[in-house]
Amino acid sequence: MQELMRSNDAVLISFVGSLLNDAGIPHFVADQHMSILDGSIGALPRRIMVEPDRLDQARRLMRDADLGHELS
Repeated sequence: MQELMRSNDAVLISFVGSLLNDAGIPHFVADQHMSILDGSIGALPRRIMVEPDRLDQARRLMRDADLGHELS
């Protein structure tokens, strides 16, 4: 899997996950449980990972949603 984006913003991660789900693009949120290490303050960014063959489609979807500035 390849990184689509990374962010500390849980709402943004959730929104992008919903966009990907609606588009039928399988994805994985990496580092989701790292809050144990950072004391639940959200200092460690979470990464949204997608399959390499769906990366271009996911990036297009992000740009269409005016989230192109969030891409890795």
